[in-house]
Amino acid sequence: MFSRLMLSSCLLVFLLLTLLWQWLDFSHEASVELVQQSLHKELAEHMAHINPMLSQGITSDAALKEAFHDFMLLGPSFEIYTLDPGGRVVAYDAPQEKILSPQVDLTRIQAFLNQQALPVFGTDPRGQEVEKIFSVSELRDPAGALTGYLYVIIGGEEFDHWQSAVLARHQQRTWLVNLLISMLFALLLFALMLRFMTAPLTRLSKDLTGIRQQQHKGNSPTLPGQYEGAREVTELANEINSLLAQVTRQHQQMKHQQKAKQDFLLHLSHDLKTPLTSLLGFIETWRLSGDDSDRDKLIELAASSGHKLQQLLAQLLELCALENQTIEPKISRFELSEFLLDIHQSFESKALSRGVNLQMEGGELQLNTDPQLLTRILNNLLDNALRYTPSGGQIVIKPLWIKDSWQLMIRDTGSGMHQHELEALTQGQPKAPCFEEASPLPQLGVGLAIVRKLATMLNCSIHIESEPGKGCSVYLALEMVELSSAQKQQSTA
Repeated sequence: MFSRLMLSSCLLVFLLLTLLWQWLDFSHEASVELVQQSLHKELAEHMAHINPMLSQGITSDAALKEAFHDFMLLGPSFEIYTLDPGGRVVAYDAPQEKILSPQVDLTRIQAFLNQQALPVFGTDPRGQEVEKIFSVSELRDPAGALTGYLYVIIGGEEFDHWQSAVLARHQQRTWLVNLLISMLFALLLFALMLRFMTAPLTRLSKDLTGIRQQQHKGNSPTLPGQYEGAREVTELANEINSLLAQVTRQHQQMKHQQKAKQDFLLHLSHDLKTPLTSLLGFIETWRLSGDDSDRDKLIELAASSGHKLQQLLAQLLELCALENQTIEPKISRFELSEFLLDIHQSFESKALSRGVNLQMEGGELQLNTDPQLLTRILNNLLDNALRYTPSGGQIVIKPLWIKDSWQLMIRDTGSGMHQHELEALTQGQPKAPCFEEASPLPQLGVGLAIVRKLATMLNCSIHIESEPGKGCSVYLALEMVELSSAQKQQSTA
């Protein structure tokens, strides 16, 4: 980058100095031409006055050439011509082939005679399409009639020849000096720019080095954010601070996720260990006991523990599938009463065996959701409710119109839930996944973790009201619509 800056600075300074040099040279030439034309403004008039033939208005005579020759010897930078009233060259002291422009522009001559601001440029008879400063005077005969003009070029061919020779001699030296000055100026400019531009970068580099020390001290890494004289560096520092803050948040989130995952695995290991210990204990008791009278009871208890273990493993696999997003919801519309009837038939025998009254009311409503995923939600909630509802208790599932929307309520008269358990289940709903920050849901078991994840997939919020010893009410905000008259008649038929 510094090499490119150096090269660009040198080229830019060289170009600027070259343009400045050309402008100064042009201004100098214009000033010189103004001074010369001003000094020799009346030159042609004096020549016409002192020459007898020119003073008589004679424009073409052999003697004029000798007079012109004498004048040009005294002033080698002048070229003298006589013109007829139409501007055509008549007399001159030069070979015929030197006259490349035999016609002189009279408008420039009139501008000069009318005292137009100098410098005024006119036609050079010895150069095509070349204009030079001049002096001119009218030639008139004794009767006062215009016979032509005395036209004097200031800085003629001889002057141009010597000037070109001198410039050619000094041109290389001039360009060399210009190049050296450009390089020195560019180096100085580059040094100043480098010092000015890199000072904020140097401070930024030091601040970035200090971030490591901040991390060692346990502080949140950040940059000052203000670097005077460099708006771009300040913006870069702000962007770095944003990235550092994002990285810090992600790091903290990873730590919380890791802790939540560890807590989940700890709780899961306890849930798996309990039925496994029971299973092994029953088997060991049966193996050591010599009495076969308790064999059927021990086998039944061992089988029950095995089923619990199998259920936990199945739930764990289901939760992993949900976390890996391998399940996509398939939304459809179906009647709530028929759906709850299937759920009731699935849990009726289990509820009867536990002495729990299971009631379900569907009403004349339709659901617009995934029936398979909703079935798994209700299965987990009902299984949990049956587990904690004592004999003689009651579990009710029915829709309720609450706050301008339909919600499906699952209420039981079981042991209820503590406040911290409610916060764990409802915090971050419905977007937070199972292992996200501030989400200790695994403490409530794999089943409720599955409920929360499935509700997230269905974009369904969960609201729970519960007190220890007074039961629990779970509200699912599902999309429900009432059946139309035609749909009611069709359903009845």
